[in-house]
Amino acid sequence: MTSPRPLRADAARNRTRIMTAAHQQITERGPEVSMEQIAAAAGVAVGTLYKHFPNKSDLVTAVIAASFETVADDAEECLQRESQGSPAMAELTGFLSRVMDTVAHNRAVKAAAYALSADHTAHPAMQDVETRVTQALDRLIRTAQTQGGLRADFTLDDLYLMLSTLPADQPPTARARWLTLLLTGLTAR
Repeated sequence: MTSPRPLRADAARNRTRIMTAAHQQITERGPEVSMEQIAAAAGVAVGTLYKHFPNKSDLVTAVIAASFETVADDAEECLQRESQGSPAMAELTGFLSRVMDTVAHNRAVKAAAYALSADHTAHPAMQDVETRVTQALDRLIRTAQTQGGLRADFTLDDLYLMLSTLPADQPPTARARWLTLLLTGLTAR
């Protein structure tokens, strides 16, 4: 089996421009944005876009996977801080708050959160990052339970359900109230 040839410099620049423009367009308009709009924003011909991404699904998945990487990095950083002495419940709360605020402003992250909560991670570009998120959050949940901060019956599936119901379209005060109410119900008694 041969490995893929590296992209020529101009092709690599075009791919970077396409990914940057796609991320911006999907962030602002959502995954429904057209390939033509993305190509125009990238300053490339539509044919060039299709050379790199044969269909819209591949491009949207690449953008969502990149956004999902950010979520995975955050979850792993929470776990790192917890291992250095930060309470697991505080890290879990911070993670939820950051995801909620980001989802409110970034439709690509919203799509990534939906992919996580709805198990749309079967695409190969999403599988590794989904594993990272799952492992980090599962450890945080179990540690928060061991430390007595989180209900013993709370599961990773419950967290994913929470992510799927984030009130991202609400004003910041409503989002904060939602999180406060939710956390009150999750706190160990």
